Amino acid sequence: MSPIFKTGFALLAGALMAGTVGFSANAADPIRVRGTVESLEGSTLSVKTREGTDAKIMLKDGWKVSSVAKASIDDIKPGDFVGIASLPTADGGDGALEVLIFPAAMKGTGEGSYAWDLKPNSSMTNATVADAVKSVDGRTVTVKYKGGEKKISIPDGTPVVTFAPATESDIKSGATVFIPSERAADGSMSALRVVVGTHGIVPPM
Repeated sequence: MSPIFKTGFALLAGALMAGTVGFSANAADPIRVRGTVESLEGSTLSVKTREGTDAKIMLKDGWKVSSVAKASIDDIKPGDFVGIASLPTADGGDGALEVLIFPAAMKGTGEGSYAWDLKPNSSMTNATVADAVKSVDGRTVTVKYKGGEKKISIPDGTPVVTFAPATESDIKSGATVFIPSERAADGSMSALRVVVGTHGIVPPM
């Protein structure tokens, strides 16, 4: 991969995650659309959402597409910057729903821990791995971010991914997508980024 491509992709992914976690100061009503593609006609993307509704999203000028590639729980090491969606567990800790390992150039993107909508009561924590302890049924990581830290268990089988390139042709009928969007006062939705599933790997976030 050329240095120019790496730089461009890092900038794309950074902007993507900034929109993903709702850090755009101009986004009055951020909304994350998850579902499958019905069609892409010009700049209009039609999606059947996971809730079963039909959504039409206007893709803004200069919009970008990315995908995710499968990674391994063994790839998570101290010093890595990760995004982990999790749920509270019965023992008082958190259990991971999915893990995104950020490329090194994106360390610090959207740092913090905040409410997420992957599942009810879930949260998203973008933080640096302080330690990763292997256990019988997976790993437990301690992650640190500005103002706090969190211990999160990652059971075996938890989706672990990183960013990968994609093209507009990957956005085809039936493809799984995750789209950080904005909803205007009139209800219309628009987006600058699309994360699309390719090669059997779907966006788990």
